[in-house]
Amino acid sequence: MTKRIIILAVMLAALTPCGAQNEKDHNLEVAKQLELFSNIYRNLDMMYVETLDPKQVVETGINAMLRSLDPYTEYYPQSDVKALKTMFTGTYGGIGAVVSYDLRTGYTTINEPYFGMPAHEVGLKKGDAILAIDGEDMKDKGTTYVSEHLRGNAGTSFMLTYLRPGTKKPKTVKITRRPIQTPAVPYYGMLTDSIGYITLTQFTDDCSKDVRHAIISLKQNGMRRLVLDLRDNGGGSLAEAVKILNFMLPKGLTIVKTKGKLARANSTYATTQLPIDSVMPVAVLVNGNTASASEITCGTIQDLDRGVVIGTRTFGKGLVQHQIELPDSSAIRLTVSRYYTPSGRCIQKPYERGEDGKYVLDILDRYEHGEFYNVDSIKLDKSKLYLTNSGRKVYGGGGIMPDIFVPEDTTGFTSYYVSVGNKGLISKYALQVADRYREVTGNVKTIEDMQRVIPRDQTLLEGFVDYAAKNGVPARWYYINKSRDLILNLLKAQIARNVIGYNGLIQILNQEDVTVQKALEQMREGKATTILKP
Repeated sequence: MTKRIIILAVMLAALTPCGAQNEKDHNLEVAKQLELFSNIYRNLDMMYVETLDPKQVVETGINAMLRSLDPYTEYYPQSDVKALKTMFTGTYGGIGAVVSYDLRTGYTTINEPYFGMPAHEVGLKKGDAILAIDGEDMKDKGTTYVSEHLRGNAGTSFMLTYLRPGTKKPKTVKITRRPIQTPAVPYYGMLTDSIGYITLTQFTDDCSKDVRHAIISLKQNGMRRLVLDLRDNGGGSLAEAVKILNFMLPKGLTIVKTKGKLARANSTYATTQLPIDSVMPVAVLVNGNTASASEITCGTIQDLDRGVVIGTRTFGKGLVQHQIELPDSSAIRLTVSRYYTPSGRCIQKPYERGEDGKYVLDILDRYEHGEFYNVDSIKLDKSKLYLTNSGRKVYGGGGIMPDIFVPEDTTGFTSYYVSVGNKGLISKYALQVADRYREVTGNVKTIEDMQRVIPRDQTLLEGFVDYAAKNGVPARWYYINKSRDLILNLLKAQIARNVIGYNGLIQILNQEDVTVQKALEQMREGKATTILKP
């Protein structure tokens, strides 16, 4: 009987799947390594010459462990979880204003108060320096510190002391925080009588509602072609990207697939509703900072030949993260899968570490190698060739290569322009001009109205050059003339921002934006349809 039992046991062992044994060995190794880590920490805590801070030591160990994986698997201590939530929801309790630090004065200043938000309602304007919050001096505190004090639970109040440019007496106002929704679509409008334009800056929760509203509104105003601007959009919610694509694609098309180790990380996303418009020509604008959900959007449109992608090669993030809340209210966002566009490509670029062990974000290297100025400098992985629906060639392994490459415009980037830019003199002078003409610009509603009341180009430029000279940047007319168009465009854009609002800023910038103008050219001449053929 004993002999038969032994033979049976051997036979059963032979039938045990190799994978199950490997999993058992893996689990034993995990337990062994966790015990090793625990033993090392116990000895450190007991014998190390100085008393250890447990939180700091363990957090350092966690971060070092995660750095060995990929650039997007990260640990967020409890203090950073609220900021993480804000990043994905776009909602926070605050005053509704963009702020920036003024190196010259050491104070954080109001850069733009959102219309109808607490900052706007109490009369704060662009350029106001924040001197104190609830009596605490904010000089040399930095933007992060000031922002943390401006934010808080909705319904709470505080006293803010500020100084307006050109005045000597500070003012103090009481502000009550409210829920602030950062606009995902800060601007949409008509570029021509038939070409609409939408800029989408982030894929936050419910941003698809804003995009839907913009598309419907533009169609009511005569839009027959759409330019969707995803430049500098770092991504966000995959679900929102799917919803936005559903507005432009027929029902029942596969948009993106995710594949990971666990079954629940494997998903297929498809259009599930009737679109708003599935035939209107579409152009998507991208650049090196277009990433993640933005790449899903433009990659899907490219793979399905739904529209043309215009600009420079995108960032190359093809990994999906899942957030896990930990018992101490901290969190970890870990990579659980890769995503694949309809053609089957994963656009995740290779990532490498620097000497310090941290991952290198190669955007500066790509500039150095001329990728954003010369299409011939872009190296595509020819082994990762895929085909769009119509048979056009596209490549994986390194972002989305646009259908139409538009080199970034460096005309005017002289040493003079860099100097005035580093000092923030263009926006400061634009604020002075807006204040000087505030009485006559009170009823200005359009760009054309504004341009009739502000100085003509040469007068505006000369006034700025004098202002810059008084603020440490002497006039060098050879370089000024080379930068003339760029300086004037930014001056007028910033004046429009102060007089009309963010809409005015975008309208002025778009007039000289080479990528926007290329999209207009393609749309007007009907070239976009030709490009989509193999």
